Amino acid sequence: MRRIAIFAFVAISLWFLATLADAETPAAVVPVQNAASDVIVLNYHDVRDDIRDAGPKDSTAISTDHLIAHFDWLRANGFHMVSLDDVVAARQGRRALPAKAVLLTFDDGLVSFYTHVYPLLQAYGYPALFALEGSWMDLPEGQRFDYNGTLCGHECFVSWAQVREMQSSGLVELASHTYDLHHGIDANPQDNQMPAVVSLGYDPARQHYADVAAYRARIHDDLQRSADEIEHETGRRPRAIVWPYGAYSQIAVAQAKAVGLDVSLSLATDRPIADGTIARLLVADNIGTDGLAALIYQRRQREAQRIVQVDLDYVYDKDPQQQEKNLSALLERIKRLRPTQVWLQAYADPDGDGVADAVYFPNRHLPMRADLFSRVSWQLHTRAEVQVYAWMPVLAFHLPDAAALPALGHGSKDKDHYRLAPWDARVRETIGDVYEDLAMQAPLDGILFSDDAYIRDTDVLGPWAGSTPGQRTQYLIAFTDELTRRVRQWHPQALTARNLYARPVLDPRSEAWFAQNLAAFNAAYDYTGLMAMPQLDQERASDAWFERLATAVAAQPGAMERTVFELAAVDWRSGKPVPEKTMGARMRLLLAKGARHIAYYPDDFVIDRPTLEAIRPYISAATYPYPEP
Repeated sequence: MRRIAIFAFVAISLWFLATLADAETPAAVVPVQNAASDVIVLNYHDVRDDIRDAGPKDSTAISTDHLIAHFDWLRANGFHMVSLDDVVAARQGRRALPAKAVLLTFDDGLVSFYTHVYPLLQAYGYPALFALEGSWMDLPEGQRFDYNGTLCGHECFVSWAQVREMQSSGLVELASHTYDLHHGIDANPQDNQMPAVVSLGYDPARQHYADVAAYRARIHDDLQRSADEIEHETGRRPRAIVWPYGAYSQIAVAQAKAVGLDVSLSLATDRPIADGTIARLLVADNIGTDGLAALIYQRRQREAQRIVQVDLDYVYDKDPQQQEKNLSALLERIKRLRPTQVWLQAYADPDGDGVADAVYFPNRHLPMRADLFSRVSWQLHTRAEVQVYAWMPVLAFHLPDAAALPALGHGSKDKDHYRLAPWDARVRETIGDVYEDLAMQAPLDGILFSDDAYIRDTDVLGPWAGSTPGQRTQYLIAFTDELTRRVRQWHPQALTARNLYARPVLDPRSEAWFAQNLAAFNAAYDYTGLMAMPQLDQERASDAWFERLATAVAAQPGAMERTVFELAAVDWRSGKPVPEKTMGARMRLLLAKGARHIAYYPDDFVIDRPTLEAIRPYISAATYPYPEP
């Protein structure tokens, strides 16, 4: 947490800046691109003659006339429908895809695919991939369940005779949509239902999470059953797995491949998928051709982000009833603010020194203050409809065996964060375990690497002694890359952000005292959380300072696309809140200077600070008048 310890560190480091030599700028890192990025993959679900007949919660249903309009628009605008076999052959280098290639996919095994879509595929000569969910097709007579607001029995889904007929046409390839994993399961002690494919599962009777081995076996057995049934009924084994809700893990992908499902399809997110999984564009809200065009042509544009950073310490309370009241206050506030992201603290820092004393999730190495992050993250995601990044330290952990692990500082007289030494293999492995445990236990859209990730050349550098500032910057980036890989075993599409002090942007020489560099960060992470907080640099919070910071960022090509300007809602020197009008004026100034992404910290939802109505015009991603929840 950004406390007085941070201010003390910056104040001391400024004293040394006069002695700095020019710091070298590290080479840019080229991000990995999605191997399937040359094909547009559209994802449809139910098709209705009258969209009003769809269930009240079925936002993915589309009317027949709109689907026909989509097909006509695609043909008229030079798009070429391709099959999954074409996509696989192109990825293997056996043949090229045509320009503007489109793969059509339809999920859930609904009977409307046979009655409404299949005749259109025949008329247009379009191929498609059709994903079957076995347990829904096999429902016993009279058994029903809620499918997006409609009570459905097996009659809502295709029969195996219809499946065989469509497969024999050569236009339809079948895929697994799992046998019985298209639902939520108990995922934490608070009974939150989360996607079965990515949740370990929690047994409330035993008060126990399933282990990785049990999770792996559950996924394997389900996919085996699905692939076996499709092969038995059609004579052809499927080769593709279409993940329910687009949610999957690398463990699940490995189990799919083990049963012959070598092609993995998910849903598109804000970053290219680097693991070979095919990203799809979800067609929802019964969009017309204008909406389809926007979906296709804007898919690679980075949306402007409005971000609120939240202390989970403010939600936690020893009294369960008070804790629920705190959570309700947070959810209500975020629903009304309508930001795009929440950066949510996943560790506990009750003494405010910026070092993790415990965490809010089960793990192997640190005390768990409460099993809370999973619940709050899921509630924010589903009820407030925001992306949630887990805000975590990189080096600042009070581990039980800390005495046996090297640190960067010089003991009790050190004025900086307490930070473990990232050059030590034991430190790297232990912190990596904590990150993987977080990802294993909790839903998240990304990771925010906190402001404790800095190195100065007076630290205890061990084998890094004698390294240049640019090398130390890259060493820390490489360490966060390791942590990201551990997270992406469970959340392959997780995004990354990392806090950056303003001083290295305003004075590149100070890289020697931070091991931080804006160009390197923007090359390595999806977002850079630039702390636009002049108080940390002992400077007056003037318009001139913010203009100078924005100008420095804009001077670097493309930097505005990835840089989040994060403002302070509290003056760290006085402890007094920054007036909302002042914050708003600074946000407007930054936007006028070309900033695209804005954030603030802290948000005290318990006492309504900053005042919701005053800050909402500046941080809300919704348009005025703001829709109320």
